[in-house]
Amino acid sequence: MNKIVVIPLASGFEEIEAVSVIDILRRADIKVLVASVEGENIVKGANGIGIETEAHMSDMSSENIDMIVLPGGWEGTNNLAESIDVQNFIKKMNDAGKLIGAICAAPYALDQAGVLSKNFTCYPGAEEKIKDSSGYTDAKKVVKDGNIITSRGPATAICFALEIVKELVGEEKYSAIKSGVLADFC
Repeated sequence: MNKIVVIPLASGFEEIEAVSVIDILRRADIKVLVASVEGENIVKGANGIGIETEAHMSDMSSENIDMIVLPGGWEGTNNLAESIDVQNFIKKMNDAGKLIGAICAAPYALDQAGVLSKNFTCYPGAEEKIKDSSGYTDAKKVVKDGNIITSRGPATAICFALEIVKELVGEEKYSAIKSGVLADFC
């Protein structure tokens, strides 16, 4: 059975982070549901690029979802942190011990939900908005701590997505895709 990942898009999301993750996960035969946070079918990113969504977060159930992945972007992250639907979904995923991912500024939205792990990474400066940033590191592109995976920003999005592939479907698929996209830097 294919793994299912939901990626909520809120106005102002970082396009590279969202599209890179969607692309890499789909290459791994992981079903990706792109969900609108505000309810629009097309959500505009931080750089004006619109992405068509397939669902709405208000209609989503965490029951059959294996992971939620939050793209960053300052405006998008703030919208994720303020969305009751997203915050409740994150809490349900965490309570069930399911995987949760956040890149760039999005670990802030995890912090707002009370689920951010002790050890994490994020976009430089975003850690200043996090209540307890003592476990923050900028020495790694991707940090996994328990069921939480975090990453730094647009340039680390492929490495972040590959780590998700490794966690969800294994080392073999991870290695094949990493090689296929020439991601020797991960």
